[in-house]
Amino acid sequence: MRPADRAPGRAGEVTAITSDPRSPDLGPNVLLLRPGQPDAQELVDEITRARRTDQFGESRHAVLLLPGAHRLDVDVRFYTQVAGLGALPDDVVVEGRVRVEADWLSQLDDPTGSGNATQNFWRGAENLSVTPPPGQVERWAVSQAAAYRRMHLRGPVELWDGGVGWASGGVIADSRIDGLVDSGTQQQFLTRNSELGAGWRGASWNMVFVGTRGAPEHSYPDPPRTTVETTPVVREKPFLFVADGEFRVFLPALRRGSAGTSWGSGSAEGTSLSLAEFFVVRPGTPVAVVNSELERGKHLLLTPGVHRLDGTIVVRRPGTVVLGLGLATLTSETGGPVLVTADVDGVRLAGFLVDAGRAGSPVLLQVGEPGCRGSHAEDPTSLHDVYLRVGGPWAGRAEVSLEVNSSDVLIDHTWAWRADHGEGVGWDVNPARDGVVVNGDRVVAHGLFTEHYQRHSLLWNGEAGRVYFFQNELPYDRDGDERGWPGYKVAEGVRDHRAWGLGVYCFNEADPGAVTDAAFEVPDGPGVRLTSLVAVSLGGVGTIASVVNGVGGAADSARFVSRVERYPAGG
Repeated sequence: MRPADRAPGRAGEVTAITSDPRSPDLGPNVLLLRPGQPDAQELVDEITRARRTDQFGESRHAVLLLPGAHRLDVDVRFYTQVAGLGALPDDVVVEGRVRVEADWLSQLDDPTGSGNATQNFWRGAENLSVTPPPGQVERWAVSQAAAYRRMHLRGPVELWDGGVGWASGGVIADSRIDGLVDSGTQQQFLTRNSELGAGWRGASWNMVFVGTRGAPEHSYPDPPRTTVETTPVVREKPFLFVADGEFRVFLPALRRGSAGTSWGSGSAEGTSLSLAEFFVVRPGTPVAVVNSELERGKHLLLTPGVHRLDGTIVVRRPGTVVLGLGLATLTSETGGPVLVTADVDGVRLAGFLVDAGRAGSPVLLQVGEPGCRGSHAEDPTSLHDVYLRVGGPWAGRAEVSLEVNSSDVLIDHTWAWRADHGEGVGWDVNPARDGVVVNGDRVVAHGLFTEHYQRHSLLWNGEAGRVYFFQNELPYDRDGDERGWPGYKVAEGVRDHRAWGLGVYCFNEADPGAVTDAAFEVPDGPGVRLTSLVAVSLGGVGTIASVVNGVGGAADSARFVSRVERYPAGG
């Protein structure tokens, strides 16, 4: 696969709905920029200004850069995706910056907001290269749902504000960073299948490296770095690109026993589809039309915006791709699931946010029918940058956010969040029982974030599960009438489960006296092994009495952080 020398493109709004692969309509909120476009910076700045503090707004934006050199300073804010349209990251060169700053809370006259990146959610950068000005350090100060994916940064980067503020998690995947990575006050972070040319500085609670060249050596718990040399199985996220003037979607191949990027050799293994094979979905499209196009064999490209669905999107065909641009958001207006898939090979779900509707749903996103037992090891279903939310923009309701029934599923960066702030927030206002429930066997998760659920944030029922990096906050609004549920639960009877780099935190704001007996609960058996665990009482507000199964000291007002190197010991 070769990059295009040139490609057609224009900025601005278009009106016709078409999947013409040479002149596609990608919706009014896709900004398509040519190299050297005179008004490019002005157009990018307009999006930045509008989305700077818009944490729960409904606008969504994708800034897509055609192959070539662009002089830009992109300040990436809420619900904005910045992506290159080259076959390789180096086909699109940003001479300037693609950055995330931690300044917006202080702009709202919040005295605690200076440098605070702990709410820098829902944004991303992917598939391009960045050459910062000489002597400048890039900044990517983020928390959840903010992927830095398939990037080449020709310089150093700070993963915090560089001053006094905190950041609370993120993912670097399939990327090359030539300069030093400074994690600063980042509390937890996953770096997967990447290349760090000048190494890594910093460690707070939970720094995890999987299949990453140049990563620090495993040193948990002091400093708290967990390093896994190779990634046993992974598939990278699909992406839009331009080749010979045609818009296509690249589907990366499955990789086993990998380290480093998928593209470092100058090409990437995989296949591609013409955009002509996709149905381009704009907000307001009836679900009956969407499902009809799926039955006809089309894939889906979700344009930026909030898609209020009058039913459930049903994916039945093996190999179907559902790809969102600009954090396209799906929400149910009628109740019922938002999207379900059949138990088939090779479905790829990527780049979208699922919001619980006011009518409530039994499950937001369901992969495979309950009770399905098919094997998909050679061509698994995969989820990439799929985020799920209950409450925040409104009082949503859902019993389960993500239910994985199919086996062999690959989860590549997911955040399931029962909102602790925003609109429609309260114990009885945005109820959500379980965050992620895994029933399938041999499911692998890289970068699993799940927070504030009322019962199980993560419930793992399947066999041979593997988790690389887990981050959880227990519900802030639970009172102390009963003991809290663990943040990570592997069901009794499971015989094979392994995980690396796991953190559970409490901040019992409603009742500081509330106690959770254990951050992690797992069966005791020779096939169950956990490596690098941490429990944290944030500010000492609340108590986690033990790290795992009664082992490990309490995290409480006397000792905020408690660690266990391995469970069982020596395992």
